[in-house]
Amino acid sequence: MDLAINPFSSGTRLRDMIRSIRACKTAAEERAVVRRECAAIRAAISEGDQDYRHRNMAKLMFIHMLGYPTHFGQMECLKLIAAAGFPEKRIGYLGLMLLLDERQEVLMLVTNSLKQDLNHSNQFIVGLALCALGNICSAEMARDLAPEVERLLQNRDPNTKKKAALCSIRIVRKVPDLAENFMSAAASLLKEKHHGVLISAVQLCTELCKASDEALEYLRKNCLEGLVRVLRDVSNSSYAPEYDIGGITDPFLHIRVLKLMRTLGQGDADCSEYINDILAQVATKTESNKNAGNAILYECVETIMGIEATSGLRVLAINILGRFLSNRDNNIRYVALNMLMKAIAVDTQAVQRHRATILECVKDADVSIRKRALELVYLLVNDTNAKPLTKELVDYLEVSDQDFKEDLTAKICSIVEKFSQDKLWYLDQMFRVLSLAGNYVKDDVWHALIVLMSNASELQGYSVRSLYKTLQACGEQESLVRVAVWCIGEYGEMLVNNISMLDMEEPITVTESDAVDAVEVTLKRYSADVTTRAMCLVSLLKLSSRFPPTSERIKEIVAQNKGNTVLELQQRSIEFSSIIQRHQSIKSSLLERMPVLDEANYLVKRAASTQATVSSVKSAPAVTPGGPLKLPNGVAKPPAAPLADLLDLSSDDAPVTTSAPATAPKDFLQDLLGIGLTDSSPTGGAPSTSTDLLMDLLSIGSSPVQNGPPTSNVNLPGIAETKSAPVSPQVVDLLDGLSSSTSIPDENAAYPTITAFQSATLRITFSFKKQPGKPQETTISASFTNLATTTFTDFVFQAAVPKFIQLRLDPASSSTLPAGGNGSVTQSLTVTNNQHGQKPLAMRIRMSYKVNGEDRLEQGQISNFPAGL
Repeated sequence: MDLAINPFSSGTRLRDMIRSIRACKTAAEERAVVRRECAAIRAAISEGDQDYRHRNMAKLMFIHMLGYPTHFGQMECLKLIAAAGFPEKRIGYLGLMLLLDERQEVLMLVTNSLKQDLNHSNQFIVGLALCALGNICSAEMARDLAPEVERLLQNRDPNTKKKAALCSIRIVRKVPDLAENFMSAAASLLKEKHHGVLISAVQLCTELCKASDEALEYLRKNCLEGLVRVLRDVSNSSYAPEYDIGGITDPFLHIRVLKLMRTLGQGDADCSEYINDILAQVATKTESNKNAGNAILYECVETIMGIEATSGLRVLAINILGRFLSNRDNNIRYVALNMLMKAIAVDTQAVQRHRATILECVKDADVSIRKRALELVYLLVNDTNAKPLTKELVDYLEVSDQDFKEDLTAKICSIVEKFSQDKLWYLDQMFRVLSLAGNYVKDDVWHALIVLMSNASELQGYSVRSLYKTLQACGEQESLVRVAVWCIGEYGEMLVNNISMLDMEEPITVTESDAVDAVEVTLKRYSADVTTRAMCLVSLLKLSSRFPPTSERIKEIVAQNKGNTVLELQQRSIEFSSIIQRHQSIKSSLLERMPVLDEANYLVKRAASTQATVSSVKSAPAVTPGGPLKLPNGVAKPPAAPLADLLDLSSDDAPVTTSAPATAPKDFLQDLLGIGLTDSSPTGGAPSTSTDLLMDLLSIGSSPVQNGPPTSNVNLPGIAETKSAPVSPQVVDLLDGLSSSTSIPDENAAYPTITAFQSATLRITFSFKKQPGKPQETTISASFTNLATTTFTDFVFQAAVPKFIQLRLDPASSSTLPAGGNGSVTQSLTVTNNQHGQKPLAMRIRMSYKVNGEDRLEQGQISNFPAGL
């Protein structure tokens, strides 16, 4: 066919095909052009066209680089390689390297051609074969062709030697057992003058050391002298334009030789001693005002740190890194910081001399340098320099960027905790960190601070006064506010009466009303933070006992939260108001100062908690932490949130029918403080603390969180149905009958039916029945009534109890709740109280259902079980 008619015939030149492809405006046009060209090439291959074979192969390589399949041309590569001429072989070997790899079975067919070309009289054809073998050599080919490559290492032509050395590297990587065949030849290549041969020989020696211990020992004995000579010659050589880069003669050869010296000298004192002098010469004579010189110096430093160098040589290396830290180039400073972190393990004192420069790097504008320098400073801290370094870091914390404050705060807190020998210094530093970056202080840090203050009785007065003054100046730092509020509640009388004054302190005037004002302001300022507001309510309750004249005012402040939509705050407000108003006789003993916390026990639990967190992140378990949950109604879907979060009881509590106890560690400080609370949110966020709400008379801990928007007429769990205003709901007083002893009713007595749970849309009632002779066992008949105007579908009831109670759930009568209270669903529960007569029943419940296809979730706590169950 005439070329003018068919532009995609085999005679089309490569540049014309490339021009046609580049002229395409869409991917579809490009695919069409490639498809037509491939069809023409296939036709030429099937016809055995030899005139344009090399041109077709060039086209296939371009098409391959565009990402289109070209496997049909693999055999053409072999035919071109088998040709006699150099141009055909060149295209054939290039196609072989591009279109095939070592996994292709076709590659076995080319072994014989490679062997012939390796023995060819033309050095250029030998070079082609070596290049191809070095790129696609498989283990089988390596074993077959290793003798030819080994022979070529003694060839007269330097280019052939260089390519043979590079090909030998590939062979040794594929078949490490062949390393011993190349040891002698590699050592002899180090005597060459040609830099290309030398750098290839050094790379080959490095690979031999990695592949075989025998080769490593051989090269230590036979190559060290040659390497020292090469490095000395290249360092002292005069200007050579062929190898000069930035005024440095062949920095690539410098670096390769230094790396090989590091490999040979590592763990060998004799070799290290032999190369110490040349390393010192390179370190002192190499110019550091050029980037190439800095690269050589860095590699020299790394070699010195990697071998058994003398102490003076190590100091020289670390001083070079110190000079790097003063360089304007950020990259040079960053690699210097990285290297200094490794050097600390070798010579800490030498690194300490550059402490001031490293501290300046912490204030650098580059965030990567700041973070790396901060990590290095943290490693430099010891008992002797902890105080000055901490002062420098805390001073910088005041002016540091917001993005850097979190990392800086974490390091400062860790240093203070690790190296504090003086409790007063520890408190001062932590108070300052809280005032400057309290929003970035993690919970476990300020928990530990509270534990320490609890144990340091002589510093409690100083602590509460310092925190009060800091709170007045910096009230926007969250962690500071929490610690200060806790201290004011515990040690308020020390604040007002200036008790336990230190010599350096000046007395301050704080009235009882001022202390209450501080907590009240915090309560109003942090209206969105449930944890802080809950701690403020506890603090106010304690101040009502510390400062009796302020009781009425505190009662009014606390009562303002009785209608709060957050159940935790509403519950606290109601119970605390009851304590202030109705239980004056026991208030002082109930609200006395918190007992001293066990510091050692806390540190152990904190360490275990950190370890468990790291383990959970690494393992990423797919199962629910609380184990499998028994679901009624035959529903097998998992709960929307972990059941352990739903329970949130005490360490004695466990989910129903769990296969293993929950493994999350418990922070006893959180139990005492009532922290780790969660807000009521549409997503039904689950609380995370481990507090026994039923056993704690103050109900300090997490409360059930309702799913969906809060409503004003939602009753607290465990409270009988009431139609009164939500501002002052009727509440069961947990302290009523506190002085009376627990009595065990007659097992045959009748138990009243209770309203266990009621919301705007759902009511649950419990009726009870006991079997004669089994006082511990109770059968509960639960009745669920839909108060809404829409039918509930896929209704599932779940319950959880403490460990001392066993619970069995029977299937429900239906999974559909009719609307408007027209009918109800019943379900039977059997509970066994193993501590009958000692502990009452306790239960958390969760109900999930669908309304018009939308998932809904409600949950609560039942605390109004009849006595004797």
